[in-house]
Amino acid sequence: MKSSVENLDPTKVKLTVEVPFEEFKPAIDAAAKEIGKQVNIPGFRRGHIPARVIEAQFGRGVIVEEAVNSSLDRYYGAAVEENSLHPMSRPEVDVTAVPAEKGSTEDLVFTVTVEVRPEIAIPEPSSFTIVVDPAEVTEDDVEERLTALRERFGTLKAVERAAKDGDYVTVDMVAKIDDEEVDSVSGVSYKIGSGTMVDGIDGALTGLKAGESATFTTELAGGEHEGEEAEVTVVANDVKESELPEADDDFAQLASEFDTIEELREDLRGEAEKAKASAQVYAARDLLSEKLRDAVDFPLPKEALEEEVVRHLEMEGKELGDEHEPEARAESERLMRDQLLLDVLAEAFAVDIEQNELFNFMVQQAQAYGMDPNEFIQAAAQANQVSSFAAELARGKALIAYLRLVNVVDSNGEAVDVAAVVGEAPEDQPTPAFGEKASKAPEPFDPASAKIDDVLAYVATADDAEKARIIEAEKAGKARKTLLEKLEG
Repeated sequence: MKSSVENLDPTKVKLTVEVPFEEFKPAIDAAAKEIGKQVNIPGFRRGHIPARVIEAQFGRGVIVEEAVNSSLDRYYGAAVEENSLHPMSRPEVDVTAVPAEKGSTEDLVFTVTVEVRPEIAIPEPSSFTIVVDPAEVTEDDVEERLTALRERFGTLKAVERAAKDGDYVTVDMVAKIDDEEVDSVSGVSYKIGSGTMVDGIDGALTGLKAGESATFTTELAGGEHEGEEAEVTVVANDVKESELPEADDDFAQLASEFDTIEELREDLRGEAEKAKASAQVYAARDLLSEKLRDAVDFPLPKEALEEEVVRHLEMEGKELGDEHEPEARAESERLMRDQLLLDVLAEAFAVDIEQNELFNFMVQQAQAYGMDPNEFIQAAAQANQVSSFAAELARGKALIAYLRLVNVVDSNGEAVDVAAVVGEAPEDQPTPAFGEKASKAPEPFDPASAKIDDVLAYVATADDAEKARIIEAEKAGKARKTLLEKLEG
C-alpha cells in the first residue's frame, strides 16, 4: 500500500491511498467467504461455497464491494499513521478504482478528504517568565490552621444572643415561586459563613435569635427549578457557638503526636509552607496556560469546531442561532485551541499514562462530581470516554513538563522551585525541539510539478480560494496557456 497527501488548506488534506491488487486480494477472498456464510445455494453447504460460485451467482462487484467496506477503515488508518496525520472530522471517502470486473487485477484506489490538526509550533520555554506571588507564611496562616484543628475538637453550646458569623444554626427552610412551595428542608445544621447552602442565607441568618425567621430572594442552585428565582423563608430553631479547647500543651498531645504547642505550631507552619509552595506552582501553571494561548496562533478546523459548538449548545438544551451561541462558540474555540496545543506538547514530551495514574485521576473526577468512583468509571467505560480522560491527564502532565523548563519567579525576584512541588522530570523524558512545527502538513500542491490533467483533477475538488492560488501559481510558473484557459474559463 502506498499513500500521498495533498494540502487543501491549513486544516484539511486530501489523502490518496493505492492498494495493490495482490495486497487487496486476501480481503476479496475473505469477503467471498463471508457472503458464503450468509446465503443458500443449492448443492452447497452454507459457509463452504467456493468463491467462483459466489462470483457466478452474485457478480464480482458484490464481493469486491464487501471487501472494500470491510477493509477501508484499516487502509485509511494505516495511511493516516504513515503520514503522521491527526484527523479532526469525519472523513469523506471516494473510491476511484476497484477490481470489480471479472478477472480484473486493478489496484484499489480511494481518496479521503478530512480535516486534520494544523501545524503548531511551541515556543522555547526560556522565552516565558512567569511571575507569581511570594509564598510567605505568616503567623496568621499558622493561627488559621491551628484554629481549624481546634474546631475539630470543639463542642457546641446553645446561646441566647443573635447569630453571627461562625455560629451553628439549626434551620427550617421553605422556598416558594409565585406563592407555590417548590422545596423545603427542616432540622438542617448550618455554619454561618460556610457557603454550603443557597446564596443569601448567611445574611438572612446573621442577627437572628432562636425561634426568629427571615425571608430573602435567591436563585435556586439545584432541583427541578434550578436557576429560577425563589422567595426563601428560613427559621433559626437554635443558635450554637463552638467552644474551642485552649491551644496549650495538653491540646497538642490530644490532637497530634507532639508534646508541646510550639512543636505543633512548627509542624503547622511546615504544612502551610508546603501548601503555599504548591499553590504558587499551580498558579504559575495557570498563568503559563494563558500565555501559551496568547503566544501560539494557529487556525482551527472549521467543521470540527462547528461540531463542538453544536455539541456545546445541545448540552445546554439550545440550538444554533440561540442568543447564547456566541458564548458557546468562544468557549468551544478556547477549549479546542488549548487541547490541540497541549496534545502537541504531550507528543513532544512523549507523555506516558500509567494505569494507576488514570485510575486515580478518574477517582478524583468522580469525587468532583459527587459520584461513586466505581459507578463513574463504569459509566465512562460504557460511554467510551476513558480515552478522553487519559488524554486530559496527558495534557495536564505535558503542561507541567513544559513548566519545569520555564523561568518562574515570585514578585520579589526569587526563583520558584517548580520541581520541588511537581517532582523532577522522568529520566527518559525527551527534550523537544521547540520552535519546530508539529503535525507538519504536506507542502501545498504545486501545479508546476504536475501534468495539465492532474492539475485540473486537483482543482475540481478544491475550493475557490485554493483554485485562485493555483491560477496565480501557474501564472508565476510555467504559465501554460491551455491550462490557464481551462482554469479561468
